[in-house]
Amino acid sequence: MGIQGLMSFVGSNRNFCNNVQMRNTKLIIDGNNLYHKLYFDSGLDLVHGGDYAAFTDILNKFFESLAVCNIEAYVVFDGGCDISDKKLETQKERFKEKIRMAANLSTGKGGSVLPLLIREVFLQVLKKMNVPFVQCFAEADKEIVALANLWNCPVLTFDSDFCIFEIKAGYCPLNSFQWKNIGTIKESQDCYIPAHSFSAQRLCNYFNNLNMSLLPLFAVLTGNDYISLRALETFFSRVHFPIGNVSHSGRKHVQIQGLLHWLSRFADVEEAMENVLKYLNLKDRESARQLLYSAMEEYNLNETVNLEPFFHGGLYVSPTAVQLNLPDWVQNALAKGSLSPLLSDALVLRRVFLHAQVEDFRRMSAHSVTQPIREVIYALLLNMYQSSQAELQECKRTKRIFVEEFNRLETSVRRSKVEISFISEDCNEDLSLQNLPGLSSATSLKLLLRTIEVKMTDLKSVPPAHHLTLATLCYWIQHADPKVKVHHFKAVLIGIVYGEINGNLNRPEFQGDGPQAVCEQMKQIKSEGAQHRKLNLEDLHILCQWQCCLQMVLSLNHLLCTPLLVPDLTRLYNGSLVYCLVQKLKTLSIAEDIFKPCPPLEILYRDCFGAVMSAVPQDCFQSRSKSASKKSKKNSKSGKTSANMPNKTENPPQSNISNRFAALYLED
Repeated sequence: MGIQGLMSFVGSNRNFCNNVQMRNTKLIIDGNNLYHKLYFDSGLDLVHGGDYAAFTDILNKFFESLAVCNIEAYVVFDGGCDISDKKLETQKERFKEKIRMAANLSTGKGGSVLPLLIREVFLQVLKKMNVPFVQCFAEADKEIVALANLWNCPVLTFDSDFCIFEIKAGYCPLNSFQWKNIGTIKESQDCYIPAHSFSAQRLCNYFNNLNMSLLPLFAVLTGNDYISLRALETFFSRVHFPIGNVSHSGRKHVQIQGLLHWLSRFADVEEAMENVLKYLNLKDRESARQLLYSAMEEYNLNETVNLEPFFHGGLYVSPTAVQLNLPDWVQNALAKGSLSPLLSDALVLRRVFLHAQVEDFRRMSAHSVTQPIREVIYALLLNMYQSSQAELQECKRTKRIFVEEFNRLETSVRRSKVEISFISEDCNEDLSLQNLPGLSSATSLKLLLRTIEVKMTDLKSVPPAHHLTLATLCYWIQHADPKVKVHHFKAVLIGIVYGEINGNLNRPEFQGDGPQAVCEQMKQIKSEGAQHRKLNLEDLHILCQWQCCLQMVLSLNHLLCTPLLVPDLTRLYNGSLVYCLVQKLKTLSIAEDIFKPCPPLEILYRDCFGAVMSAVPQDCFQSRSKSASKKSKKNSKSGKTSANMPNKTENPPQSNISNRFAALYLED
């Protein structure tokens, strides 16, 4: 939701807010709003795929500040899109705008687009810090308000829709929440966070004791996400608003102030509605009435899901999910954030929006690399797996199922329908959505690894915590377009291994000067790279595809109830560092030198490097000439492979890794 211009209007008038010293209270936090606001306000990387470690540090400090002031945080997230499709046109427009901003960022202009995995990183931080959270089935605004009123505690967000609700303990706008400036009460030594608390009642009192029940009508007339202002142009062109103090106000503020004054003349919604409709053409009045009342229902708290049972006992029951007959385990996984809103949308709406990224807009979307994985996810969600060929043929004759994807084509919105094929799986187990939690771990793992074309034997030499990450690297290397070069692979892998130490210098194995030396090297590489302003869009595009692969492999892993351990995303990828490493490694021959001061990291890097190189084709990184390509095809036809060819590299650099990888230490 969102009411155009209302937050700036509220912020411009001190009469609507109280100054508060927040402490010793529960606090309901709008999760989506918080991670947007914190990331954008912190000046973190927006171009190279994000800096998740730095964002993690900010989140840790934020929730530590709350704890110091004895503020109990409860975070509530939006889920999937509204099944009524009331907001679909608004969603399309916002997606179009995000594509535009991502394209601007790729050419050095301004814009605000969140990194791809930011939500998953935020969820992992909340779990680590034991901050309770819930993911609602759809938009969470009404659930947030209902819980805040039940517990008589404030709401923290930066969403103008919360100005319309009556929140007993007030709504604290995030831009006034001074969590970095903790104060102390002299008498009690209690710590507090200075903040503003908005009151809808104070707003109504200011406008001639406006009936609070008229605020939803004000919201839809002003224009929120559910109604187009164009439908009400006739009303605004004909009505004459009272003139207030508008000397320093913009046009939108003048309209908001005038409308509130005008509505204050009426006793209730019915009277106000009739006075709105009389300005419309006779033929439009009934349809406008229905449209306005329907939009106003979004502020009606009746039949709102009570979140208290979830926070007290883990029980979340959405009437909509029950009506759709979703399996209990799916509802629970959605509430716990294990299944993403994208999966919910694919299941319920058969429609998904693929996140806009800063990439090379002359090429196909980076999400194209993961379409095979997405098709398997859709097939599992929509019960397209069949256990026998006979059932498969029958389904093919009787059903055609599609998922609609919104992606980009250059800088435009691209809408496409992906037909989901029925799949026959050689398996004695029931592969229906209902039964996915009941699958044996062997079957779940087999499905996952078959989809990403990796064998478990390829991963045995590395710790289980890295299995999913390395398997994803293998998929990315083999499917990315343009082709992954060795310096891309090394840069991403160095970033992954460095994540083990970044922020973890207090661990016993990372004591001493060596680990600190590694950190200093990384800081220097990042600092040197920051001086080169011009973006290499091919490198950027390839790295975007890496994150796309990781996102979808994580989603499939969660859908299959985590046959592989979920990696720690909070330290896994630093986009600006990895981008700088890519540029550095184009001229640096031995990447492993970076970890020599810290033997545990050096060993981990070599093991991971060897595991991936064992899993991908031997010539995967080689740039072959046309003649070499023809020779390769000829050898292939005669049954020869590149493994039969002698190694012609003379005097390769010294390395403990087997000679199979020696050529990769040469300059690309």
